[in-house]
Amino acid sequence: MSLPLTRRDVYAEKALHQIPRLLSLEDRNEFSRTYGCFNREYWLCRTLDFPSSIAQFGAQSLALAWSTPFPGNPYHQSPKILEWTLASIDYWISIQKDDGSFDEFYPNERGWAGPTGFLVYAMCDSYRRVRAHLSPDLDARFRRAVARAGHFLAKYDEPGVLANHHAMALLPIYEAYALLGDEQLLKGYQVRRADFLTYCYEEGWCLEYDGADLGYLSATVSFLSKLQKLSVDPELDAVCRRAIQFAAYFAYPNGHYAGSIGSRQTLHFYPHGFEVYAGKGDLLAAAVAERMLRGLGDGALVPPEIQEDRYFLYRIPELMESWIDYGGRPASMPPAPCDGPPVRRSWPGARMHARKERDASGRDYYCVVNLAKGGVIKLFRSDTGASVENDCGFLAELENGKVVTSQWIDPVHEVGLADEELTVAGPTHYMVMKLFTPWTMIAFRLFMLLVGWNTRLAYEIKGGIRKMLMTRSGAAPVRFRRAIRFGATSLQIDDEITLHGVRVKRLKLGDEFSVRYVPQSRYFQPQELGMRGQWFTPEQVALLNRNGAVRVRREIDYHEGQRSIDVSAAAVTTAGAGR
Repeated sequence: MSLPLTRRDVYAEKALHQIPRLLSLEDRNEFSRTYGCFNREYWLCRTLDFPSSIAQFGAQSLALAWSTPFPGNPYHQSPKILEWTLASIDYWISIQKDDGSFDEFYPNERGWAGPTGFLVYAMCDSYRRVRAHLSPDLDARFRRAVARAGHFLAKYDEPGVLANHHAMALLPIYEAYALLGDEQLLKGYQVRRADFLTYCYEEGWCLEYDGADLGYLSATVSFLSKLQKLSVDPELDAVCRRAIQFAAYFAYPNGHYAGSIGSRQTLHFYPHGFEVYAGKGDLLAAAVAERMLRGLGDGALVPPEIQEDRYFLYRIPELMESWIDYGGRPASMPPAPCDGPPVRRSWPGARMHARKERDASGRDYYCVVNLAKGGVIKLFRSDTGASVENDCGFLAELENGKVVTSQWIDPVHEVGLADEELTVAGPTHYMVMKLFTPWTMIAFRLFMLLVGWNTRLAYEIKGGIRKMLMTRSGAAPVRFRRAIRFGATSLQIDDEITLHGVRVKRLKLGDEFSVRYVPQSRYFQPQELGMRGQWFTPEQVALLNRNGAVRVRREIDYHEGQRSIDVSAAAVTTAGAGR
């Protein structure tokens, strides 16, 4: 394929480059029982005991490739691509459960927004593009499957608060209503819409478990922009516009986006919604979309080629739709916050802060901080865009083998958002590192096969799994306090670490790391190669264990990085490590 002629064509090139990989995942044998299945681990490798439904998201990519004359698109109007698209829709119908749901991670999961909801959207979009080629029988079965799934999404909810999942559910429920005209679906949509709006904040962010996550916020904008093509909604439009304003502060000078600053540490950027809003005349959306498109072309964003088979399926149609709905670039666009004039912005609800300032030498820097996560810091040079300091807090292994971290969102954290000093203090939390063994996997599979037939019970089980792996982590007997001060020429970071009845084996301060289990996170990005943390020396570990508390003072030049570090004994606080 030739190099793209315009920057817009980066979207199409990145997407089309993945079609051979996608087709290699699909069972393309018409005589096979799994004809149309994209889950290669199931139908070919036999390493799975059920087909993960989310793999069928590949149908939308094929439908888009078949129906759209992207530049350099060899799949456009290909009879084979059409056949394989229809086969994938047919197979999707065949694996639907009686209650209308689909499984993604394990048998009898009965997933909600992802494996059922987002798939319904993908299938409805595919249906629109290839409808004229469906047989009457397949058309009728498709409509019944959409009806069952739509009613399932309207009837049930999932445990845990994930705003992007609720936005994701709104889209397919309305798609089902638009296709079928069922007024019960419209009533269900209105209930789900009211639920979703309770998770949206005037500051511009939407709740993802317990805080703001920028990767999934861009996903929420994407889902809602697709929905508004079907039904214009002023309230949802306002949510999107506020979200674009908020997300703009986390498009970084080096072309990267979000990451460990967010509650779910996601790095991905969903561009489609920003392109849609650019087309509506939202100049900031256009500016952010352009910055992120440059980042995608430069390898600074998460492209589909580095994602696992489960999730690269989402990225292909997202990029294709971004090319289709490319919003254009006005001659005069406002700069993204990291490119513009000096600015200071705090969001007390999110407990986050961003600023672009000019230091005493006349050079600009850009810094974002999330105090909700224990004071995660990202500092950049404005002139070169280079990452100067990336500090995610600390990780410490205790002598009992458990690992604790300051990077955890906890409502009991004491947070201060003063003009020149940001502070956060509270207990650390244990890092969750649970893994299946062959025996626990067998027991789990057997348990789900026995009890997962009940939808509500299956949801209770899923809620327990989420708490165990993602949202619940006990407070540890180690406390911390972080103070961040913005000086004339440097950033000063003061950390206090206090032990309560435990001893530390090793400790690392700073660097890039993530501690929460989120499947769509922890993708490698080139900026990591230049990031460094600070290991405590054996002498410093001994000082911490002997004294029970230490203070670490670091001075970070805004452009040259760390100038100095000092580790000294500190007074032991009397406050307990727990709540």
